[in-house]
Amino acid sequence: MPYYIYRVTPLGPIRQLNRITQFDAFKEASNEAKRLRRETELAPGEAIKTIFAANELEAEELLNQPPREDLTTGEDY
Repeated sequence: MPYYIYRVTPLGPIRQLNRITQFDAFKEASNEAKRLRRETELAPGEAIKTIFAANELEAEELLNQPPREDLTTGEDY
């Protein structure tokens, strides 16, 4: 499965996703994402994200999911 790199822009309750590129190896994808974060001017709230997925559709579905809540809260902790 490939690693996809996206530029994520929040637009109200939804996110605009722009696929930048993809890599077969994590190290290459990670290095490119780090380079893009350093060299790209991002608007407030924008982010460069790397995601591991079977295809572009799955990658975009994963990126559009709301963040998970902190599971270490509650009376047990």
